[in-house]
Amino acid sequence: MASPVRKNSASPVKDKFLQSGHSTGANKFFLISLGCPKNLVDSDTLTEKLISSGLSCVDNPENADILLINTCGFIEDAKKESIAEILKLTELKKGSRHGESPKATKRLIVFGCLAKRYSDELIKEMPEIDAIFGVGEEEKIVEYCKELKGIRDLGLGISKTNPQPLTTNPQSYAYLKIAEGCSRKCAYCVIPSIRGEYKSAAPNEIMKKAESHINAGMKELILIAQDTASYGREFKGYDIANLLKDLCTIRGDFWIRLLYAYPAPIKDPLLNVIVEEKKICKYLDIPFQHSEDRILKLMKRGGSRKGYLNLIRKIRNAIPDVALRTTFIMGFPTETEDEFNSMMDFIEEAQFDRLGAFKYSREEGTPAAQLKGHLSETIKTRRFDTIMKCQSRISLEKNKKLIGRKFKAIVDEIDNGIAIGRLYSHAPEIDGVVIMEDTRFKIQDAGYKIEDKNHASCIVHHASLKLKIGDFVTVEITDVYDYDLKGIIVK
Repeated sequence: MASPVRKNSASPVKDKFLQSGHSTGANKFFLISLGCPKNLVDSDTLTEKLISSGLSCVDNPENADILLINTCGFIEDAKKESIAEILKLTELKKGSRHGESPKATKRLIVFGCLAKRYSDELIKEMPEIDAIFGVGEEEKIVEYCKELKGIRDLGLGISKTNPQPLTTNPQSYAYLKIAEGCSRKCAYCVIPSIRGEYKSAAPNEIMKKAESHINAGMKELILIAQDTASYGREFKGYDIANLLKDLCTIRGDFWIRLLYAYPAPIKDPLLNVIVEEKKICKYLDIPFQHSEDRILKLMKRGGSRKGYLNLIRKIRNAIPDVALRTTFIMGFPTETEDEFNSMMDFIEEAQFDRLGAFKYSREEGTPAAQLKGHLSETIKTRRFDTIMKCQSRISLEKNKKLIGRKFKAIVDEIDNGIAIGRLYSHAPEIDGVVIMEDTRFKIQDAGYKIEDKNHASCIVHHASLKLKIGDFVTVEITDVYDYDLKGIIVK
């Protein structure tokens, strides 16, 4: 299971090609991306193709001729979010007709997971939608957009090498999708039916994309797939460990982060390369989803409580200071109170650095939907709140142990004397942050007194650094919250 629904996630590609209110004469498009980072990568790919085909990207749907929405249909909340955003665009499209000629009417294109899964229903219920496409149909979408209003006949185009962008909202990281689809048959999941069987991207294509991101100034590459640890399963002698080694050969000072690593494929070669390569964040995101053997069997996960605990110990023994992130599903059909309490004991024992939780969502077409013993929303909500309260306490206790320690941090935002960044233990958008106050203000704060003059001389003012987004700095942790940290930049 991926991260919660995201709307308008930061996109280096969109930012690169974003145009101001005026245009070169080509049709203008607005694209909203919902769901996980895998969707965001698909949206970036489409954006690049549309720009190369003669369209310009705008950040205001009011100024667009073409409205595109990349939908998520993974769980019920994601579906509701997608429908709500489609409805907003249909209202905007209706408004574009008032007092305007037919030539000025906006076109609405819906694509992605929800569109593939419920295309017939969307066509029937929302006649305002002009076109629907599924997953992996970027070329078809481009052709459709080129046909609109005679773009092909106009012969308009923007050079691939010189799109004359107005760069806004710079960011420090980029998602790098290394595989598509999933071949695992988890009982609750619709991903295989939407995105197909697991297929690793070619290593040379990944390397080319990675180098492009680094050359564009990205300081963190975040590897994503439905199961990153299984990368290379179709290849002979080339797996995720080999890919990570190759990515580390790219010149530059940057981080590499691995998300969504299914537990079973995590082997010694992967752990060894994380230990050996300085560019790789000592961070693993492993969606365990549950701890109890009976529920794991019903989920068709193939794991066990004992096996998971052994894996956690093995990882921590192999990688000192590793940050472990996971997700759990509570309220799976027939989950008893004893099994839930046992899962809570597992969480207490494992002491995860990061933990996300989902209430089970009954998805039609999945084996789990046919099970008996579905639980009420009241029970699921209570269990969700219990897990998150427990993890909040664990996270705070872990964060307190960081006070006084120094870490390398990446700067994501800068505003009015405050820089917001992340440590190696923070994935963007889903984990906490470190808030780095300008010491001109911090020294005046009675809550932080500098007793050691030598230590005080090491403190750096933000103003003197002229910080930029994407810069690496050394930060000393001075205070903590449940999930976030506070600190000062030091030499």
